[in-house]
Amino acid sequence: MEATKSILFTGVGGQGIILASKILASALIKAGYDVKMSEVHGMAQRGGSVTTQVRFGRAVHSPIIGKGQADVIVSFEKMEALRAIDHLREGGKMIVNDYEIPSAPILNGTFDYPKDINQYLQSHADALIFDAEKYALEVGNIRTMNVILVGALAKALDIDVDWNECIAANVKEQFVEINKKAFDIGYNLA
Repeated sequence: MEATKSILFTGVGGQGIILASKILASALIKAGYDVKMSEVHGMAQRGGSVTTQVRFGRAVHSPIIGKGQADVIVSFEKMEALRAIDHLREGGKMIVNDYEIPSAPILNGTFDYPKDINQYLQSHADALIFDAEKYALEVGNIRTMNVILVGALAKALDIDVDWNECIAANVKEQFVEINKKAFDIGYNLA
């Protein structure tokens, strides 16, 4: 691979975004890429926005993804996808969890949760949108939504690496098998 690729993860604090990006980064390193990762937590502990940026290629000089530069945006919450869409490059892809987490202004009635987000995303990007919560509950643990999204991303990236090994290296031992199942679901959805 000649060109550097850029993946932007976005969502809300507590959704496992950092773990997802660590699984991706470890897979990319195993595949032989130079990898840079950056995290922005914001008010993560209070349900605020969280983003991680992962860039990989032959030689990566910065982890920062500018507007219009992300090859793929993986969004754990659909309003966060809407906020991040300006980072997507022309021809880029979005993987979006059809999931709503109302922000504080929405909860206190100051604003309404935006309507028609999915239609907007699909009309402005190549967007794969699915309900990861539904599949995570089928697996038996809602906290596997993040790994379901990583599975969909893995299929989109088409990188030859042992993803199960990368999952095992990044999650607690008692959760490895359930996360492998979650990964497979996401991979097959894509």
